Amino acid sequence: MNTTGMSQESGVSSGGPFLSPGCVLCHQGAKMVLFVTGRCRRTCWYCPLSRERKGRDVVFANERQVSSPSEAIEVAESMSALGTGVTGGEPLLEIERVVDYCRALKEHFGPDHQIHLYTGLAPDEAALRRLQGLVDELRLHPPHEVWPQILETDFARSAVLARRLGFLIGIEVPALPGIEDLAAALPLLDFLNINELEWGETCAAAMRERGLELDDGLHNAVKGARQWAEKLAGDPKVHFCSSVFKDSVQLRERLKRIAANTARPFEEVTDDGTVVYGVLEPEGAADGFLEGLDDDEYAVSEGRIEMAWWVLAEHGAGLPGRKYVVERYPNGGMVVEVTPL
Repeated sequence: MNTTGMSQESGVSSGGPFLSPGCVLCHQGAKMVLFVTGRCRRTCWYCPLSRERKGRDVVFANERQVSSPSEAIEVAESMSALGTGVTGGEPLLEIERVVDYCRALKEHFGPDHQIHLYTGLAPDEAALRRLQGLVDELRLHPPHEVWPQILETDFARSAVLARRLGFLIGIEVPALPGIEDLAAALPLLDFLNINELEWGETCAAAMRERGLELDDGLHNAVKGARQWAEKLAGDPKVHFCSSVFKDSVQLRERLKRIAANTARPFEEVTDDGTVVYGVLEPEGAADGFLEGLDDDEYAVSEGRIEMAWWVLAEHGAGLPGRKYVVERYPNGGMVVEVTPL
């Protein structure tokens, strides 16, 4: 099979496809992910949503659980977000919440703050008019079973109406067998995004039942998904987003933006967007050691002294107590590694 139309690194077709503005900003790591609810009426066997979110009516801005638009704005500011991707669950089950959060984001950052929204529903005119001026780009997710009759569905009718009302309109689905059936809808769309099918903790059993397996031991990509997507690779409206790209590029760029805004003076920002610092858990007083440091060269937290890892490595050897280096996501995020000194 010819694979020259699809980049192995970024998933961008080498023929120069149309990339939606939302995708452009995602490539830059400049989009906050706003998860507005885990509720959904569909039971897609391939849904990779975590147990922490699936079926639960919770709101997350990136990895932080939030309870108000103002808290989401804080997260967006922490990464200098240029846009927001609204997702779920099914966001339109909580359309008032979507409207409230999107309006707040647009009012705070201005109308150029680009917002795209994923939905597994086919919004009617009333719903679309609620979203006008707030959501710039709609990404429809028709269920797998309707792909062969896509032009006869409400999704096709919704796409036509959304375009007429000024939305950028696309379909975004995982790579599954039969993806080529969606070619019939391309004249109605601005873009078709295909995400590499990914293995997840909540869909692993369903994957195994269908005889699917991981492509390798390093990523979540399902074997064969890229080949299914390649059946549409030649069309300039089609964009394939690989699992590797999302893990190694998109997330990294978002973390680097957050780290640039939030890293403390003594934290080293890595090429992966994580931050690294040293920790001393002293046995006894460490006042003499701290006297040689400026106030912005360390921080005391719950009895621990955090500082530049190289300062601790070079000058802390004689200090009694536990000493180690921490690598973590920025802004107090997940710990990646702890290395004893």
